[in-house]
Amino acid sequence: VVPLEKDVQPSHILVKSRGEIKLCNFGVSGQLINSMANSLMGPKSYMSPERFQGTHYSVQSDIWSMGFSLVEMAVGRYPIPPPDGKELELMFGCQVEGDAAETPPRPRTPGSRPPMAIFEFLDYLINEPPPKMPRVFTLEFQDFVNKCLIKNPAERADLKQLMVHAFLKRSDAEEVDFAGWLCSTVGLNQPSMPTHATGV
Repeated sequence: VVPLEKDVQPSHILVKSRGEIKLCNFGVSGQLINSMANSLMGPKSYMSPERFQGTHYSVQSDIWSMGFSLVEMAVGRYPIPPPDGKELELMFGCQVEGDAAETPPRPRTPGSRPPMAIFEFLDYLINEPPPKMPRVFTLEFQDFVNKCLIKNPAERADLKQLMVHAFLKRSDAEEVDFAGWLCSTVGLNQPSMPTHATGV
């Protein structure tokens, strides 16, 4: 039996004081849902295209949401519409080549990025290419995310494929102490035993 999260997104990824990562779901909080619904942030969704089209929910939908969340955490903002080359250059301090930089943004007034209307967002999610990782990241990380963000769930990577992906294998081999790095970065107490996680 594989548990379904059904709402994977960056705000549901928590960091404990010892640097451990936990996945949670605040969906039971009506007060939080109402406060988010009344915000001016515009539509943000991590749901897979098949969920918007009303098809059967599966673990593949969580994999899409995880990939989408990874793109957001990597670039530092919600990835729809995608950042253009100039924005990526500001983010990473260098010229960024590749698919993410070449994706033409939707026409808009210079210097403004108004939130998409819900129907515009849904049209974009269903009909436009999925977000891409900028090429400042490793090829393994780019490929891992790309395999998560295939629109057809039958072609999208499953958990078994992701668990043996080169991105995770390389991280295991390098024994990255993610919790230790996280604790030192945000000023938390160092874990007593090193924990290992993926490096990007």
